[in-house]
Amino acid sequence: MLWTANQVLRRFSTTSHYYQSKLKLALIGQSLFGQEVYTSLRKQGHKVVGVFTVPDKDGKADPLAVAAEKDGTPVFKFPRWRVKGQPIAEVVEAYKSVGAELNVMPFCSQFIPMNVIDHPRHGSIIYHPSILPLHRGASAINWTLIQGDAQAGFSVFWADDGLDTGPLLLQRSCSVEPNDTVDSLYNRFLFPEGIKAMVESVQLIADGKAPRVVQSEEGASYEGIQKKSNAKVNWAQPAEAIHNWIRGHDKVPGAWTVIDGQNVTLYGSSLLSGTPADGQPLEVEGLATPGLVTKTGLVLHGSDGKALLVKSLQFEDGKMIPASKFFSSGESSSVELSPEEKAQAEEIRAIWKGILSNVPAVVDTTDFFKSGAASMDVVRLVEEVKQRCGGVELQTEDVYMASTFQDFVQVFVRRLRGEDQEEELVVDYATQDINNMTVRMPHQCFINGQFEDAENGKTSDTINPADGSLICKVAASSVGDVDRAVAAAKEAFENGPWGRMNPRDRGSMLYRLADLMEEHQEELATIESMDSGAVYTLALKTHVGMSIQTFRYFAGWCDKIQGKTIPINQARPNRNLTFTRREPLGVCAIVIPWNYPLMMLAWKSAACLAAGNTLVLKPAQVTPLTALKFAELTVKAGIPKGVINIVPGSGGLVGQRLSDHPDIRKLGFTGSTPIGKHIMQSCALSNLKKVSLELGGKSPLIIFSDCDMDKAVRMGMSSVYFNKGENCIAAGRLFVEESIHDEYITRVVEEIKKMKIGDPLDRSTDHGPQNHKAHLDKLVEYCEVGVKEGATLVCGGRQVDRPGFFMEPTVFTGVEDHMFIAKEESFGPVMVVSKFKQGDVDGVLARANDTEFGLASGVFTQDISKAMYVSEKLDAGTVFINTYNKTDVASPFGGFKQSGFGKDLGEDALSEYLRTKAVTVEY
Repeated sequence: MLWTANQVLRRFSTTSHYYQSKLKLALIGQSLFGQEVYTSLRKQGHKVVGVFTVPDKDGKADPLAVAAEKDGTPVFKFPRWRVKGQPIAEVVEAYKSVGAELNVMPFCSQFIPMNVIDHPRHGSIIYHPSILPLHRGASAINWTLIQGDAQAGFSVFWADDGLDTGPLLLQRSCSVEPNDTVDSLYNRFLFPEGIKAMVESVQLIADGKAPRVVQSEEGASYEGIQKKSNAKVNWAQPAEAIHNWIRGHDKVPGAWTVIDGQNVTLYGSSLLSGTPADGQPLEVEGLATPGLVTKTGLVLHGSDGKALLVKSLQFEDGKMIPASKFFSSGESSSVELSPEEKAQAEEIRAIWKGILSNVPAVVDTTDFFKSGAASMDVVRLVEEVKQRCGGVELQTEDVYMASTFQDFVQVFVRRLRGEDQEEELVVDYATQDINNMTVRMPHQCFINGQFEDAENGKTSDTINPADGSLICKVAASSVGDVDRAVAAAKEAFENGPWGRMNPRDRGSMLYRLADLMEEHQEELATIESMDSGAVYTLALKTHVGMSIQTFRYFAGWCDKIQGKTIPINQARPNRNLTFTRREPLGVCAIVIPWNYPLMMLAWKSAACLAAGNTLVLKPAQVTPLTALKFAELTVKAGIPKGVINIVPGSGGLVGQRLSDHPDIRKLGFTGSTPIGKHIMQSCALSNLKKVSLELGGKSPLIIFSDCDMDKAVRMGMSSVYFNKGENCIAAGRLFVEESIHDEYITRVVEEIKKMKIGDPLDRSTDHGPQNHKAHLDKLVEYCEVGVKEGATLVCGGRQVDRPGFFMEPTVFTGVEDHMFIAKEESFGPVMVVSKFKQGDVDGVLARANDTEFGLASGVFTQDISKAMYVSEKLDAGTVFINTYNKTDVASPFGGFKQSGFGKDLGEDALSEYLRTKAVTVEY
């Protein structure tokens, strides 16, 4: 008999209380899943009295056996339990000898006799990876995908004499994503949640609370194991059905078709949105339209004209290649290894030897799979190489495509050198020849590293405010798109390389991203000018220039985020150490305004990413284009998929879903105060997510008679008319000391007359169009209200008589404190001026602070004592002295009162995207 057992059972010294409501268990099964269930049950205090698993294969024990033998648990390795349908008596007797109260079968490939199933007091429970009664039988996960189920899941049920027909104890389900595979479903949900469910089920049984729900036969299905001969692709189906067939057969047995007279297996299918990249036609047997070999893979079309993308191909001889290399698969070139790379190759050889323990020596021609490696060994190899060899990012497909040791080392070295990166991103551009260049603008949602249309196909128009013309149509994200983006960000944070990455490497990626933004700064500035109306020179210097600076600044912070060591009162005779950890929050949502589309993105997302979070960002509906161009650059920078997601669309739909989503841990918002209040309420009611808000302002600027008049005029105009007045910190109200009031107004009006209003791409233009038509109309109405209330309209107040959304630079004087324009923000090129009595410092301070806003403020005086006194008394998050609009990436930015809370920029901004964990150790 080919089985062994430890003869001496481990004696536990724990108290009887530890085993209260605990059971004696027999674990029957195998695999890493079985091992994790075994380990988790022991941690919960249950006693595993025996493990029954499969014999060693090629000298290697099953993971469940390895863990049990290490713990001293009796292990039995039966090759079979029955012969010709009859139980083997000595096997059954050996099983009965352990005295189990419950059989737990997490994954079992053997047929277990009913006299074993029914023997324990509590019977037997089994894990099955489907929502029973659907997909009974083997290959349940595969059939979930093949049949295009919207939900996947698992069942824990009581074993009976039927095939997966026993009463249900517990079930769990999850959504199936459009491009899920067997591996992604298993790793994301079925494996981790299945382990928890098995442990929960055992405890329910121990507590006498486990249900037995009879399975319904309604909707029941049974599918057997697919054979290779049955897995040929039927091309006379819609693309989605073909995609489901391929991914449902990936990796075993593999869906196949005939190309050039030989059977070729297809792996790595995904649905394709947008226009495929250019490529070389490839005839595929039975396919009406030839396939297309592109830089990203093999594009194939279903009967409905829609497309899917296949990443990998395997030939009859077992060789696997990237589909993109079909026409160059015969080419090969080996790279010469440096001494350091040779040392790492020997480290990899040691890893191979540790896995292939049955192989006498690992040589260049050693084949990983022909040496007995299985799918779990592939995972171990990839993860161990990542851990021991500098964090080089490999995928399981790399092992399948390079199964010999020498080929695997070549792949590793190319990846180490950055020579083997993923193929070019597929982008469906909207293009315009403008500003002496051709600008290429992505216009789709950016989710999980890919551009794709909104799932409902909806779009919205984005308009050029300089002439009212259509730039392009942009995807209008749905709630489903937001949910997929959040799921991608969550997966990237919890399981992707971003969360495991060395902070210094993360910083290097952000530096690379800043460099790419600088390389594309003219294109970014042109798009920003077209989309938002910003004067090109300002867009280049501020909108884009400060965005680049912001990413560089926060890239430098990545490896400098530190906790503290804290002295605490010692509990003698023991000693204690308390320290804190600064940890990322997880998935963060960012909602940005339309006045500085790229810069507001940078201010928030750079700090968010530097802290180690992933994000879903909603740009303003009227200015989405630079955010989507930015997304394209993040791929070129090598930022892993899912880390950054961009979902254009309406605030009422997309913004609301981000506020409500239970998987988002932080929301950063810049916009109006009423919307900020609504967001804060939604974030509190959903899951109490952290919030930072940069909201409206009515920033006061006080100009004393002892100021430098030339500078006060120049900077005072900048405080109002910078970026057409669409500036969150714009001076919403100027207080000018009465002795210089008239001179000041005269000089301002003279300077306004010199301003050139016109095409924002003209380098000599001073003043461009307002962002969109509705805002222009609101500004005209604002000025009409000012006139009706009795303020003096010195100049402006009207729309400019030309195509586009241009507003005249406007000046109001004689503005009294009770007036609407004295209290409300215009967010446009409107200077609102009030005079104050000579020498009345405290009086003007009281008027300046008499507002519910507190974003910014300013003072002009050559008396330094007065300047410092005023800066101390002004109730605003930023105070400018003898300057204005002087923001810097290193200086914190944010408001008081109803201008919001939280900071962008500077070290303070990192705290908005971090949490502090206290750890106390006794030693």
